[in-house]
Amino acid sequence: MQTGKIGVTTENIFPIIKKFLYSDHEIFLRELISNAVDATQKLKTLASVGDFKGELGDLTIRVKVDKKAGTLTISDSGVGMTADEIERYINQIAFSGAEEFLEKYKAQVNGFIGHFGLGFYSSFMVSDKVEIITRSWQEGATAVRWSCDGSPEYKIEDAERENRGTDIILHISDDSKEFLEDYRIEELLRKYCRFLPIPIAFGTEKEWKDGKEVDTGKERIINDTNPLWTRKPADLKDDDYLKFYRDLYPAQEEPLFYIHLNVDYPFNLTGILYFPRIKTNFDIQKNKIQLYCNQVFVTDSVEGIVPEFLTLLHGVIDSPDIPLNVSRSYLQSDSNVKKISSHITKKVADRLQDIFKNDREQFEKKWDDLKLFITFGMITDEKFYERAEKFALFKNVDGKYFTFDEYQTLVKDNQTDKNKTLVYLYATDMEAQHSYIEEAKSRGYDVLLMDGQLDPHFINSLEGKLKETRFARVDSDVIDKLIVKDDRKEVSLTADEQSDLRAVFEGALTTNDHYWVSFEDLGENASPVVITQSEFMRRMKDMAAMSPTSNLYSGMPDSRNLVVNVSHPLVKTIIEGKNKQLSDKLAELNEKIKPVKARVDELEKAQQNKKDEEIPQADKDALTEAEKQLDTLEEERTALLKGFGKDFKLVKQLIDLALLANNMLKGEDLSRFVKRSLELIKVE
Repeated sequence: MQTGKIGVTTENIFPIIKKFLYSDHEIFLRELISNAVDATQKLKTLASVGDFKGELGDLTIRVKVDKKAGTLTISDSGVGMTADEIERYINQIAFSGAEEFLEKYKAQVNGFIGHFGLGFYSSFMVSDKVEIITRSWQEGATAVRWSCDGSPEYKIEDAERENRGTDIILHISDDSKEFLEDYRIEELLRKYCRFLPIPIAFGTEKEWKDGKEVDTGKERIINDTNPLWTRKPADLKDDDYLKFYRDLYPAQEEPLFYIHLNVDYPFNLTGILYFPRIKTNFDIQKNKIQLYCNQVFVTDSVEGIVPEFLTLLHGVIDSPDIPLNVSRSYLQSDSNVKKISSHITKKVADRLQDIFKNDREQFEKKWDDLKLFITFGMITDEKFYERAEKFALFKNVDGKYFTFDEYQTLVKDNQTDKNKTLVYLYATDMEAQHSYIEEAKSRGYDVLLMDGQLDPHFINSLEGKLKETRFARVDSDVIDKLIVKDDRKEVSLTADEQSDLRAVFEGALTTNDHYWVSFEDLGENASPVVITQSEFMRRMKDMAAMSPTSNLYSGMPDSRNLVVNVSHPLVKTIIEGKNKQLSDKLAELNEKIKPVKARVDELEKAQQNKKDEEIPQADKDALTEAEKQLDTLEEERTALLKGFGKDFKLVKQLIDLALLANNMLKGEDLSRFVKRSLELIKVE
């Protein structure tokens, strides 16, 4: 029997392992089974080159729980170890001291084991004692037992093992008894070892017989040793890919289509990526790509290797060339990762281009599901945008699809304004913006449907890329101002007349309304009042709503324009009513205002270009008094006009009709509108 100390310079290596790996201590099973797979693969390699001439036999790796004994055992039939190899691989830990180890890797909570040959030592995270019983494949080798109780002290002695291979026996500690439960071990095997290339046996198969579950006694293999991504695409059918997807994501709808990755130069990469059906809440869909290294599960957080927009995809990526920080848990950002990332982006774009080119009809049918994914990519990845602009589609309110070039050709002649800017009109809600859409279509304009979750950002991005082009939502202004032509009609009202009419309509608005009243000549057949919202402000608020942090625009109230059509007969009726009812009072106030206004102008002119100290106090007081008197008279005049607007039912009725057209009239205001409508209807 041999005893000794494990080759570390301090005696606290095991507390360090427990402390720093505790948050992810389940990975011990992955590490131990990965070692068993490595040992088995090494034996197969030795056999393939003729060094091992014996029978390979049954290479199944077996995992066994003995709850009564408190042990978990992992057994393989791989190359095994001699006493010398135990000394080399187990007893010498490849770093100079625990202090240096801690200092260098303290930021990597759970990602440092395998890099230092510590994969085996992860077993001490869950064990009070660990035993190794092993026998080398080499002719004449005898079995050896190694044991350690979690201190640097170990013991090596002769043992009994009939065949080559290794048993790792973990005596599970009291605070890790969960790893003596069959369900927990099965959960970890399914998570980390589901696609390992060597069969993993755990438990026995069960079947239903005579209304009850019966143990068949047959070993249960929990992994698929030849997963779909390791096979040749030519040997597979669509049903194979769909079945694999259902196995990976049992609760998901069937995917739109898939990409089979198979690259051997300049790096090794295999995998299958699926396009899921996603429309909204794309964050929920992330972390669905599983990353493997030689069929060993590493992580489903693949942001380090897959561009952000591709994290919306589902599926599997496997590459031995993805650099891993220690263990198999952390990706390093280096040129290889960037090359792999770029290649995946190219393959995705090429696949989409092929589908579009070969079956555009099917591509258009799937566009509504694809749109979020593609727009996300075009916004965030310049290379993807360059490829995607060939197959990305616009959809209009009539349900027709166009490539970017096709749409530009469609609208260029009719929707170019007097400044030679091409205007893309769009709607975000076909029902709420129906009247605006119809008004645009009546002018022969086409309207896009841009109701996607990312469309506010996408529109901004497109405006920066499409030359001499801007986007305008159909309700952001009256149609004649959205696409300004040379023959646009000017409003016939004077500035004073507009000011008076503005006060009339403001009188019918509530104090909570944020509207700027403006005037346009839209023609007799257009609506008397139209509500619009500034394209810039609304777009900024839309994007602010998507931002996780508040910004300048998120807290601002909605500000809209109340556009009055001065050529509509009902608006003319309001003007006539105002003139008829208020002409005498307004004339009287105007006569009072005129001399006061003249006095203010005179005093301001006299004080113009003078320094403050050069103006006599009496003149300052006179100007202040005159301005105060003028403000009072103008406020009285405005109050008179607002009072008329508040009492004249037709004014409020036209405003409410505009609100109703925008689905903005609700509750008590809607009830009042209905009641007022009945009062205004005259029975002939």
